[in-house]
Formats: sequence, C-alpha cells, structure tokens
Amino acid sequence: MNAARPAGASGGPATTGAGGKAQEAGAGAADTLSEAEQRQVAELAERDREVRAHEMAHVAAGAGLVTRGASYTYQTGPDGQRYAIGGEVGIDTSPGRSPEESLSKAERIRAAALAPAEPSGQDRQVAAQASRMASDARMEIARREFEQGGAGTEAAATRDGPGYRGMRAAQAYSAALAPGQGPTLSATA
Repeated sequence: MNAARPAGASGGPATTGAGGKAQEAGAGAADTLSEAEQRQVAELAERDREVRAHEMAHVAAGAGLVTRGASYTYQTGPDGQRYAIGGEVGIDTSPGRSPEESLSKAERIRAAALAPAEPSGQDRQVAAQASRMASDARMEIARREFEQGGAGTEAAATRDGPGYRGMRAAQAYSAALAPGQGPTLSATA
C-alpha cells in the first residue's frame, strides 16, 4: 500500500489539491473545489497518510502476531475520493503455551502496540494487557523455580524473605494493572 495517496487513488501522491483521480483528470476537478474544500482535502490526505503509517507500524512490529491486516474506516472528501480516517490491525493477544513463551509473546505484543510514533488509547490498553501477561509469566516462572528449589535459600522460603516479598510485589503489581480488553490496535482517537 502506498501511504502517500488516498485509498482508491491511482494518480500521484495526494497534495493540497484533490489528489488521485482528480489530479489525473487535470485542473478541472481542482478548479471546482472552493478554498475551504481544498483545505479539507489536504487535511484528509494528511490524516490518510498518518493513519496508514500508524497501522503499518503495527503490522511491521507485530510480525507473526498479526491475525488480520490493516483495515480502515474511510471518509469521502469533497473531491469524491475516500480517505482513511481510522484503522485497526488484529493482533493475537492470547498467552503462549508456556510461561516462557507467554513472556516472549507479551514483549512482542507490547512492542507492536507501541510501535507507532503516537500510540492511541486502544494501543496503550493493548500494551498494558501485554505488560500484565508478561508480569504473570514472570511470576509463574519464579514460582516454578522456587518450587524446584531454584531460590535455594531459607530467606526465600520464609514469609519474611526477599524471595517471598518479591513474589508478593509482583503479584500486587500484576493485580494493579488494568486488564486491557481488545485484540486490535487502533488509530482512532
């Protein structure tokens, strides 16, 4: 996809004119737009570029996690062209088959969610959900190591020991994070 032109446009990059088909048709179509309409087209073309770049950042960073490629919400401008004004990318936010796999996956989900220059509120929710998944995975790994004797010290085994306090702190942190619902990353505000 070319982020520099509105959806459906087959001409050069969108500029302050109508872009796409209107540019191909010559100056006639641009001449029929008022100054206000030309400004609106320019704003829509800029938003279109931003939305497409935002969603492509998710796709690029979410390799292997993308369940549905970028889909867009469009607005038709005064020039008759459709411009992307919002979008989303489906990302697999399910946990892995093991705590280690969940931890790795959570880090990749968080990176994909925060990949755009300006993450949306939905993006931040998905990142928070991934942080919680990572925290849960770390706790499970620590619990398993503790049960297998990985902690190895008397202090870690007691309620007053640093190992126990660390595990309780991780549990409290995990519980404090809001569970982000929503397996999509969105460019809409």
